[in-house]
Amino acid sequence: MASKFRVLMVLSSASKFTTTGAPTGWYLPEFAHPYKVLSEIADITVVSPKGGLSQVDPGSVKNTATTDSLSHSFLRDNESVWSNTGKISDYVGMGNEFDVICHPGGHAPLFDLAEDNDLKTLISELYEAGKIVAAICHGVIVLKDVKLSNGQYLVADEPVTGFSNEEEDKVNLTDACPVLVETELVKMGGRFEKSDAPFKAHVTVAHNGRLITGQNPASAPGFAEAIKQSLLKA
Repeated sequence: MASKFRVLMVLSSASKFTTTGAPTGWYLPEFAHPYKVLSEIADITVVSPKGGLSQVDPGSVKNTATTDSLSHSFLRDNESVWSNTGKISDYVGMGNEFDVICHPGGHAPLFDLAEDNDLKTLISELYEAGKIVAAICHGVIVLKDVKLSNGQYLVADEPVTGFSNEEEDKVNLTDACPVLVETELVKMGGRFEKSDAPFKAHVTVAHNGRLITGQNPASAPGFAEAIKQSLLKA
């Protein structure tokens, strides 16, 4: 039996900070948790700007080595998922065929997805077709400058979260980032929320259930569950 839902999962093609040369990629739990949860109820298509291999952030593998068995089993057993991604550009005009577009984080999206016009078109397509747009941590930067057909920013007046400026300062990477997630969301009129302490979990769901954001890696399990519940209510 075919799965009921279809999910488009978007990864970055960036593998290093262009500002410093340090390695980056997608952040392990922010991809693993949504993938594992949603694969139980959906078919998942994984894409990136260039297609092919999308690199995991090596720091995220190290940071979760003893604390997140789900993520490490995902990393061990699913290499084909991120080693042969499709191209975002091939899916423009197909937004109505998916129920969710989901964007894991890691700093990598700051260096390509933040300015990917094909992706902005896809996000608008899905949202205006009544589908779910989801993003977590630095992945929320994909919402930068995304406008709807009425000319308004998608995030305007909506509750949103993402890796906060305070958290960026605490990991000493503010100067290495070409853009800051919180700054961009506020600039577009988003109602930015964050947890009561840095690096604690926080997830926002818009009143219509179709814009879901997570703040940081700790938010990954709750973020995944929020997407699942919004799908099941659709």
